[in-house]
Amino acid sequence: MSPGSDEQFDLYYVRDGRKSAHPVVIIPGGPGMASVLAYRGFRQRAVDAGLDVIMVEHRGIGLSRLNDAGENLPPEALTVEQVVDDIAAVLDDARVESATIFGSSYGTYIAAGVGVRHPHRVQAMILDSPLLSRHDVEIVRDTLRHVLLKGDRADTVTLAPKMRRLVDRGIMTPAAGQLAATVYGYGGAELLERQLDLLLTGRKMLWRTLSRVGKIVTRKVPYSYEVDLVGRIAFRELDYGAEPDGLPLDPAVAYRETFDTTETFVAEPYDLVAEMPKFDWPTVVIAGGRDLVTPPAVAERIATLLPHPVLVNMPTMAHAALDFREPAALAIAKSVCDGEMDELAHRAPDLDAIQPPLALRLLWEAVDLAARAELATPRLPQLPRITELTHQLLNQLPQQLRPQRPGVNSA
Repeated sequence: MSPGSDEQFDLYYVRDGRKSAHPVVIIPGGPGMASVLAYRGFRQRAVDAGLDVIMVEHRGIGLSRLNDAGENLPPEALTVEQVVDDIAAVLDDARVESATIFGSSYGTYIAAGVGVRHPHRVQAMILDSPLLSRHDVEIVRDTLRHVLLKGDRADTVTLAPKMRRLVDRGIMTPAAGQLAATVYGYGGAELLERQLDLLLTGRKMLWRTLSRVGKIVTRKVPYSYEVDLVGRIAFRELDYGAEPDGLPLDPAVAYRETFDTTETFVAEPYDLVAEMPKFDWPTVVIAGGRDLVTPPAVAERIATLLPHPVLVNMPTMAHAALDFREPAALAIAKSVCDGEMDELAHRAPDLDAIQPPLALRLLWEAVDLAARAELATPRLPQLPRITELTHQLLNQLPQQLRPQRPGVNSA
């Protein structure tokens, strides 16, 4: 359960698909995302795509949350290195010599950790919206402010002055800035600008609804999302709550406000800048052009460190292809398993054009519809019926997107 301890716990994992010599190990983001039940539908679609998939239930979450006495795992059991060693233990149990290690967001740090501690277990690697180090926050701050406050991109030239006015009025707080980054990433600049126009005219109903949706999605849900135990990894080892710099739209401040923790940064487990040049296997690095969580500049730097990189830059993608551009993520994984990864950089425009899942498209179309309706309607006591229905849809979608809780049909 932890170094020097005789206590044990059950670490759960699943394997789906026809067994192959080199399966794909999928490591989701977080820390906090479960794997076994939360990605049940994803694994079925991965099998349909011809993949042999292994997913490990992260220690301290879901099915891997308790020790043999039925108690929560203690803090000393929850570290990056132990999570990394869990991946190797699963490969041992599954009798797999080496695998394609696919990490998304936080999962890319775990994937890279497998490369550092267990390099002989890596056949290939996929780093989706990757992290490099605790110093990434400097790139995130710079990108966020250049895109949304300075309007350095062609699509944000007209919305940036509106963002600055909202910052000056105290409306665009760091937490609101993260919501704005999400709307921009997944909905686009035009949709964000419509939201800003509503805020500037005092119409906040839709914005508040979006804020509530965000809180619902990040709320603890057993066997799906459980950050309460493993959040210490984010703050103690990866410095998610970095020291604020005192400037607007600081994501570190937003993280501190979002997660209830008293943990402070101690040390990062790996120096990936020094370690990645030793990775002698082919690695695909996926970058989203509209990603303001782990901006493309981080992915591009990682690509310069790796000996055998393939950078797949998808201009209209936001954060995490695994969760929000699943069909493209599956296509990339299949290409790597088929030995066709060298073609992926040239296929990036086609991969970027693959539509996100229907539920996500409906969500952002609903937001856009509501914004248009509110902008076109005078400020009356009652909003049009179409806007009310849209708000209801927004509140229902997070529940529809979540996996079922364990029951008689659970694996």
